[in-house]
Amino acid sequence: MTQITSVKQRFGIIGNSELLDRALDVAVRVAPTDLSVLVTGESGVGKEFFPQVIHAFSARKHNKYIAVNCAAIPEGTIDSELFGHEKGAFTGALEARKGYFEEADGGTIFLDEVAELPHSTQARLLRVLQSGEFIRVGSSKVQKTDVRVVAATNTDLPQAIAAGRFREDLYYRLGTVPIVVPALRERPEDIPLLFRKFASDVAVQYRMPAVTLDPAAREMLMRYYWRGNIRQLKNVAEQISAIEQTRLVTPEVLAKYLPPQGGGAAVTAGVPPLDGGGVSSERELLYKVLFDMRSDINDLKRMLSELMQGTSGAAVRREPPHDVKALLPTSVQPAPYVTEAYGAGSAVYAESEEVTDEPVREKTKADVQREQIVRALRRNNGRRREAAAELFMSERTLYRKIKELGIEEN
Repeated sequence: MTQITSVKQRFGIIGNSELLDRALDVAVRVAPTDLSVLVTGESGVGKEFFPQVIHAFSARKHNKYIAVNCAAIPEGTIDSELFGHEKGAFTGALEARKGYFEEADGGTIFLDEVAELPHSTQARLLRVLQSGEFIRVGSSKVQKTDVRVVAATNTDLPQAIAAGRFREDLYYRLGTVPIVVPALRERPEDIPLLFRKFASDVAVQYRMPAVTLDPAAREMLMRYYWRGNIRQLKNVAEQISAIEQTRLVTPEVLAKYLPPQGGGAAVTAGVPPLDGGGVSSERELLYKVLFDMRSDINDLKRMLSELMQGTSGAAVRREPPHDVKALLPTSVQPAPYVTEAYGAGSAVYAESEEVTDEPVREKTKADVQREQIVRALRRNNGRRREAAAELFMSERTLYRKIKELGIEEN
């Protein structure tokens, strides 16, 4: 435990949670080996510290450490960035260039957001992990490299494998030693410590008194869900420090900086996560649908109630407008409506649509996702970046979903 304390002090890691200590202990123990490590956890939990710890406690610590954000590199150039290219390999390749795997020979390479790698690049990476061999883009010469690979992702990789977006063999090769970084809500005892650290940093930087929490605000912080994890907590601490004149934070002050439960941006600690904390983009969409449906159902009840009211003593059932029917789930679409006119002992029936015996198709998960993405794009006038932020996913993930679901953009 003394070694874990030393690691925290060296890398500025704050917290006394048992889950955090366990993850750090695994990192320190695996560091002297050359085994590949896969760090998983939600966005904003601090996964980037673990490859640094592994490199610092390994025999490679005096060699290069290179961190690569796989999601930030365009798909067309990522092979060149990782493995290098020869002169004339593609337009703009005016000279030969080493890739990260060649530059990091003898050291450690950290592949952040590894789930965003294209399939072709995943195959190249698998070869490096298996044999240490790679080929530059535009070359036929096989080269060797001795690199320790540490990867990280906030994606549910088993689910990505099932969807065909990630290679299963690469998953097992990368995850020789898995490290799970706990979400902030799983270590509530560390939240006041982190808030105090962030508030103190702002106070020192801008020469102002540090804000402090009263007991009720402290309890409120610990019970909050923190969907954005440590990154969100730091943002809240910095906002309060810069904006509020009072230096004592009460629940009333704190509530102004915490997104409400119904806003979709975060929920309180009383609501359990959908999949134990590792919320994928697909489940985020479904979770957001639940909030939207709550308000839609109330509107539908009111509108259908008005449509079903009788007039002039006659029992009249009117066909709902097309836009109202479109809002109803397929499984509860109304049966063909009939207008009855009573008089002279006879009845006249006018069917509004043909009755068939075909079974009603239930909405699939893909249908729900498609509707939610279309709504978000319409609300943001087709701007993908704003729509992606609303749907809690990266712009690149949204682009992939649009292609997968066949969504046509206006």
